[in-house]
Amino acid sequence: MAEREASPLPLEVRARLAELELELSEDGHQAFSRRMVARQLPPCSAALRVEDGVSLWTPSSHHGSAHHSQTHHGISHLSLKRKAALGVAENGGSLRRSCEFGSDMLWPPPLESDENHSGPPDVTGYSVPVSSRVSAKIQQLVNTLKQPRRPPLREFFVDDFEELLEVQQPDPKQPRPEGAEMLPVRGEALGVVTNWPPSLEAALQRWGTISPKAPCLTSLDTTGKPLYVLTYGKLWSRSIKLAYNILHKLGSKQEPMVRPGDRVALVFPNNDPVAFMVAFYGCLLAEVVPVPIEVPLTRKDAGSQQIGFLLGSCGVTVALTSDACHKGLPKSTTGEIPQFRGWPKLLWFVTESKHLSKPPRDWFPHIKDANNDTAYIEYKTCKDGSVLGVTVMRIALLTHCQALTQACGYTEAETIVNVLDFKKDVGLWHGILTSVMNMMHVISVPYSLMKVNPLSWIQKVYHFKAKVACVKSRDMHWALVAHREQKDISLSSLRMLLVADGSNPWSISSCDAFLNVFQSKGLRSEVICPCASSPEALTVAIRRPVEDSSQPPGRGLLSMHGLSYSVVRVDTEERLSVLTVQDVGTVMPGALVCVVKPEGVPLLCKTDEIGELCVCSIATGTSYYGLTGMTKNTFEVFPVSASGGLVSEYAFVRTGLLGFVGPGGLVFISGKMDGLIMVSGRRHNADDIVATALAVEPMKFVYRGRIAVFSVTVLRDERIVVVAEQRPDSTEEDSFQWMSRVLQAIDSIHGVGVFCLALVPANTLPKTPLGGIHLSETKQLYLEGGLHPCNVLMCPHTCVTNLPKPRQKQPGKRIAMASGRDLGQSDDNDQFLFLSEVLQWRSQTTPDHILYTLLSSRGAVSNSLTCLQLHKRAERVAALLLERGGLQEGDHVALVYPPGIDLIAAFYGCLYAGCVPITVRPPHPQNISTTLPTVKMIVEVSRSACVMTTAVIYDLPKKKPPTLYKPTNPDALAYLDFSVSTTGMLAGVQMSHNAVGAFCRSVKLQCELYPSREVAICLDPYCGLGFILWCLCSVYSGHQSILIPPVELESNPALWLLAVSQLRVRDTFCSYSVMELCTKGLGLQTEALKARGLDLSRVRACVVVAEERPRMSLTHSFSKLFKDLGLHPRSVSTAFGCRVNLAICLQGTSGPDPTTVYVDMRALRHDRVRLVERGSPHSLPLMESGKILPGVRIIIANPETKGPLGDSHLGEIWVHSAHNGSGYYSGYGEDVLQSDHFTSRLSFGDTSTVWARTGYLGFLRRTDLTDASGERHDALYVVGALEEAMELRGMRYHPIDIETSVIRTHKSIMECAVFPWTNLLVVVVELEGSEQEALDLVPMVTKAVLEEHYLIVGVVVVTDIGVIPINSRGEKQRMHLRDGFLQDQLDPIYVAYNM
Repeated sequence: MAEREASPLPLEVRARLAELELELSEDGHQAFSRRMVARQLPPCSAALRVEDGVSLWTPSSHHGSAHHSQTHHGISHLSLKRKAALGVAENGGSLRRSCEFGSDMLWPPPLESDENHSGPPDVTGYSVPVSSRVSAKIQQLVNTLKQPRRPPLREFFVDDFEELLEVQQPDPKQPRPEGAEMLPVRGEALGVVTNWPPSLEAALQRWGTISPKAPCLTSLDTTGKPLYVLTYGKLWSRSIKLAYNILHKLGSKQEPMVRPGDRVALVFPNNDPVAFMVAFYGCLLAEVVPVPIEVPLTRKDAGSQQIGFLLGSCGVTVALTSDACHKGLPKSTTGEIPQFRGWPKLLWFVTESKHLSKPPRDWFPHIKDANNDTAYIEYKTCKDGSVLGVTVMRIALLTHCQALTQACGYTEAETIVNVLDFKKDVGLWHGILTSVMNMMHVISVPYSLMKVNPLSWIQKVYHFKAKVACVKSRDMHWALVAHREQKDISLSSLRMLLVADGSNPWSISSCDAFLNVFQSKGLRSEVICPCASSPEALTVAIRRPVEDSSQPPGRGLLSMHGLSYSVVRVDTEERLSVLTVQDVGTVMPGALVCVVKPEGVPLLCKTDEIGELCVCSIATGTSYYGLTGMTKNTFEVFPVSASGGLVSEYAFVRTGLLGFVGPGGLVFISGKMDGLIMVSGRRHNADDIVATALAVEPMKFVYRGRIAVFSVTVLRDERIVVVAEQRPDSTEEDSFQWMSRVLQAIDSIHGVGVFCLALVPANTLPKTPLGGIHLSETKQLYLEGGLHPCNVLMCPHTCVTNLPKPRQKQPGKRIAMASGRDLGQSDDNDQFLFLSEVLQWRSQTTPDHILYTLLSSRGAVSNSLTCLQLHKRAERVAALLLERGGLQEGDHVALVYPPGIDLIAAFYGCLYAGCVPITVRPPHPQNISTTLPTVKMIVEVSRSACVMTTAVIYDLPKKKPPTLYKPTNPDALAYLDFSVSTTGMLAGVQMSHNAVGAFCRSVKLQCELYPSREVAICLDPYCGLGFILWCLCSVYSGHQSILIPPVELESNPALWLLAVSQLRVRDTFCSYSVMELCTKGLGLQTEALKARGLDLSRVRACVVVAEERPRMSLTHSFSKLFKDLGLHPRSVSTAFGCRVNLAICLQGTSGPDPTTVYVDMRALRHDRVRLVERGSPHSLPLMESGKILPGVRIIIANPETKGPLGDSHLGEIWVHSAHNGSGYYSGYGEDVLQSDHFTSRLSFGDTSTVWARTGYLGFLRRTDLTDASGERHDALYVVGALEEAMELRGMRYHPIDIETSVIRTHKSIMECAVFPWTNLLVVVVELEGSEQEALDLVPMVTKAVLEEHYLIVGVVVVTDIGVIPINSRGEKQRMHLRDGFLQDQLDPIYVAYNM
């Protein structure tokens, strides 16, 4: 590798660097590489020569002597002596390697022969062109994204409303790197040893023929006894036999299944290293590319699908496996191995010799020198769970073995004990590859034996007098746990204890503790050799075993606070927030290492700055198989100095390791890129957080190796989640104490809050094949709500600090005011001031006209009333009240009737007697204890002198009263309308005769009600518009009302719709509870209903009567469900009324269709209305609440200041109308509330008009539609009740919005209700499913509310279905629920108090 001096680059090079971006984007990497090399490399007259074992590059004279440089010593001297030009990498060769491998190499390199072109078309090698052109569809999408956003809709707020999450301001005292720019660190020269083989196959051939009886590999059984000893002779002969069978016995002679260069899967269990070793070397001899993977135990193994994707992308069609493994694979009923999820179709080939054919005597594998062909592909699992294949060339394989041999001081016939996975990483490099190069004897200790006997590897070191052992820190830890002063062990033979995960910060404690205990057993301190490695860069650094123990290993006590800012700061050991790191030795022989910034341009770090280590060496991986873009970002990195100059002409490889280079060239690793968690601009390492959690009495409550730490994105920042497996003997109280201590420890040591800490039952987290936690699968389970934890602790208050602040109020554009059309006087019945007079008039003019028809649960007519019949029955009721009841004029009468004809007759009887009726819902027979107190309260509050029920009706007197009462004052009280609000407040509103007449006239005009019309009503007749439609409107307008009691739908959900169809009704009224009952109960019966003749095509108005925001999702579902039965979606609409005015809006039969707008939910929290496009983020659909009734005026006012608001503001809906209520009847009893609710005036503007305050928030919008009079239509949109709105963090929230978000989070949440409690938000969810899912809901609910509403949930209560109280109108009684929560009456499944 050329060693560059500090002189600047030539001008032509700098000119080319300026064009770098253009080169890469236009012509792809091949063109860039060729042009760069053409500029950088000398002409063909330059040559490599060998002088005293050192390879030098002699550039042409025009480059000047300043650029004479010494090349890497890592070039194999044997490859330099060869005359034949080397091939090009099959899968992504790069400039680095092509310049270093051979003396006779031409540039550009020659294309490979056709037989090596078996890779897929998207490989990254030069042999196959890669098209970097973007497809037309993607380009079209890109162009669309570049287009400017559509301008906001006019009239409403158009300022740039970006929700201002609190931006974490940089700490002015945060540590910053102060050192000088680091210099790349070079490893020692790779020495030239004369007997090093030219390739690994040549080494195998040498030892297999010279020392055939020398032991190569010893496998152990689960008791620790030797199971099989593989000699070099057997390895050589079996590998030849397998190579022959792979090439000649798969497929036919004309069409072999496997050709040289093809990829082949190696599927072997971790307890069978012998079969794996034979298969691996068999593939090398056959010149096919082995892809070692794990054994799939089931069709749904953790990560198995991603492994399948890798095999598919590599074009693997054959899988080599052992006989025992083949028998253990899952089989179908026919005995065949099923195709695993995501896997390509594979031919399973057993590699035991008894299943193989002997090769002919004249057949012999061609032993080549190491070249640029791919040797093997090692899989790597990424942070997100995806699996990549790292290709390693044969020259890199050989050079890596040479570098390891030199660094570790390996000699022939040494014994090495290997506890690591021999299929990949350090276990493969030392236990399978380098061992064969040096004719070493490997004792392979399987994981199954380690679980039974953690001391087994130490016993094998003692038994075989092993010189080297390859372990992980966990093996040292469990050996310490199992150690009981055994006398038959000694570690004095060890000259090197290789710690494969020595780069992990927590490994130092295991190393120290192990040395402390086993020093008495002959273990020397200088023997412990941590190393750092990665799949991409292979071995990066390794501590050399030294004879001199006087030189202590490198240590660093680093400030955790500094590390979070990527700054190296030495700290004192007394503090808890200190990370002790050990060195992993020096750079590998023949390699060049530098540290660059992890993100963005690969700038060199400063000497006291943490960055990502990059390696320039022959002995690294070449590419990610088939992934050109990712390969360029990882394997072809050109570090840049602060001055802009390249560190080297040759590409570096990113290792994925974070660290720095300390004094003396010692490499220190502080973490991994995959474990990096960025929270509020600070970097934290997952391994460090695991180590902190383990330090809190771990053995008592959780399992050491079963802790997962990952991050989830909440509110545009990463949040830390810790998941651990809990020991089965831990109590809930003990676990919570441990969790609390862990949270405090992480907060104090790392200075970061934990979003969620969950404990799951033992052995429930997805595992990797070697028993570790599969991180990405665990994270996926967490996000999907499938972890099923037994304990969970949420701490959003401590870690979510970027919540938005309230915004300032701004004025609107015009005063939001609208009105319905005027009420005229034209009909005959308009001459009467009182409804009782209208009934008497109808009984005389149209005595036989049917006013009411009552349907039974079967749809048959159970009762009906004509005008005369109603008049007669009302007279008898009046006589009963006056004679038997002895009631006086103005006395109050409670009418406790089920929905039906009797209620109507009793009401008009009260009017005839001069009494004031109060309709009361009868107590529910199945729930007397809960419903009877409400009846009693209404009777008491209304001061009723008499209670009438069904039993009295049948004993009516036969005669009529002497005179019928006629009111003298139109403003006198006609009846009391009692209702219970959603907040649990009982209120009786006084309705005067004048208001009743105006009300009926307004509804008649809006709905065009005439005696010839029929209207179907499926509503409760006790209060509000439901009572008006059920009892009053037919008498006033003369139309026939078909009465369908909602309670009958419980036994026959199709009753209402069948009645509408059979009676050919054009107008019908219902409630949301009725609509929901039909949607859920008839969802699967539409075809059967169609067969029964159900036809809804005649319906022109289906109006939902409610006192709330229109439930768009329900109305849309209803319309969509019954569209096939003829129901037109335009016919479904809503009405809106409230306590002070029972009907403000009603769609009616004429006028424009209901409109829908989409508003920004974030703006609504600040009482602002911002219209957005459909599908916009944070958009909330709102449907118009019906047309404003005739005679009604509306204005939007500020509920606090009582000033009028503009139409771009959310405010309280105030109403002025002749049918407003007269006031409360002793429900509140306070004059202040009376005047405030019914006789309010604006604080400025039109201060003379008297308004009633509805208590509902909404806004007006003038649409482009026109009404019947030709005027532009004003639409009213109701957002929610003011008394239910929650003031949290200075913003106004509506419960329904939060509840909608919560219900969407998990399929098992059937219902939800929220309410505030001491400035905390309480979320109650009803769970449909097993109780083990209860704790899954807590983090999902917390995250959803944070993401969508910027609120921290204080308490999450998980209950059974039916706990949330719902009134007869289908409205949630949130305050009743709140009272039950505070009184501990909910009997929850689980309650989570988020700390």
